[in-house]
Amino acid sequence: MNHLIKSILTILVISSVITLTFCEKKPTIPVVTTTAVTAIAQTSAISGGNVTGNGGAEVTARGVCWNTTGNPDTGDNKSSDGTGTGTFTSYLTPLSIGTTYYARAYATNEAGTAYGNELLFTTDPVLLAALTTTSASSITTNSAVSGGNITNDGGGQVTERGVCWAASENPTTADSKTSDGTGTGSFTSNITGLSPATTYYVRAYAVNSAGTSYGNQVYFNTTAESNAIVFNPALTYSEITDIDGNVYKTITVTVDKGSKAEQTWMAENLKTTKYNDGADIPLVTGTSEWIGLTSPAYCWYDNDESANKDIYGALYNWFAVNTGKLCPDGWHVPTIIEWKTLTGNTGYDNTFSDKMREVGAAHWITPNDAATNETGLTALPGGYRHESLGTYGHQGYDCFWWSSTEASAISSWDIELNTQPYMRSYNYQNKYGLSVRCLKD
Repeated sequence: MNHLIKSILTILVISSVITLTFCEKKPTIPVVTTTAVTAIAQTSAISGGNVTGNGGAEVTARGVCWNTTGNPDTGDNKSSDGTGTGTFTSYLTPLSIGTTYYARAYATNEAGTAYGNELLFTTDPVLLAALTTTSASSITTNSAVSGGNITNDGGGQVTERGVCWAASENPTTADSKTSDGTGTGSFTSNITGLSPATTYYVRAYAVNSAGTSYGNQVYFNTTAESNAIVFNPALTYSEITDIDGNVYKTITVTVDKGSKAEQTWMAENLKTTKYNDGADIPLVTGTSEWIGLTSPAYCWYDNDESANKDIYGALYNWFAVNTGKLCPDGWHVPTIIEWKTLTGNTGYDNTFSDKMREVGAAHWITPNDAATNETGLTALPGGYRHESLGTYGHQGYDCFWWSSTEASAISSWDIELNTQPYMRSYNYQNKYGLSVRCLKD
């Protein structure tokens, strides 16, 4: 009897265990959603997820997975962001620049891995490089040194860098340029092939897959050749040759903006030793001989042709001017009215001197900062030879040009100017030796 009862109890226990075992609920995969992608940069982004259900089993892994083809899973790139339910943040890195990605949150328990909704995003593209331009140094007549510093490559490799330059603002790589390596950081550029006494504008450049970027613009002035005349590089000059074979630059000046009337002038002082008919002009060097002259003559300042001819030209007395044969055929020594026409009025504006003078201090001794030479006439301080002393003076300080207009039986009108600024017409004794400019007929 007791044995029978024990057997029945054993059977009941086993049946209960079997029943409980088969009635126990099996876990399922978790429930997870994907958080919007934010803070998208060139090589990184931020996302995450929210595990709202564990499926009846512990969540042992969670994060975000991503790829470039769609439906990413944990076999692709992924982040690992803890365990359990709730929200989490995921940092997606490293990413490729300018690339479209697909991302999903994931959560894993013993039943498997669940995925959230798929999101699409694109990383930032390569940007233009950031850089600065180095100020010019070691400036000569035909060269200078500059460079730049690339502080950010924009996310793309800098494949070319250097500086570009031109005589006009905002130069590009279509102008003259150097090529000075690759990559970020500072570099030095040697600028060559420049013209003397010219203003140049320079910008550093850098090339990456996004394009070409430029640094800030700097500018510098090349030095003048030793004792060379500094013409206005912004203007277009022509040329005329005299009977001696001397070649002069010429410039056309608009003297009346309303009517657009023009005058064409020599932009250099006359240096001929012959009249335009081929006859020699007498060269007079002696002091007493000069003082006693009542006939045409010329001289060189301080009787030094080599130091003065190419820059300041010759000094002629007015008797030579009055022959009407000093200038090349088709040209003449201007009248005082023609000089006044040049200034645009019947008198003289002292500031017009600034518009006529050569810039810089290559030849003007006194401060010459206000000079612009915007007319292109390039006035030079050639000085004079005195009529009663026969001595030379004022070179470096004053410019004197004869007109062909008489003031009296013994004097004639001239134009003179300096750096004060100062400009006037004055009647000088015909025996004075002054510079001459020619005007086209």
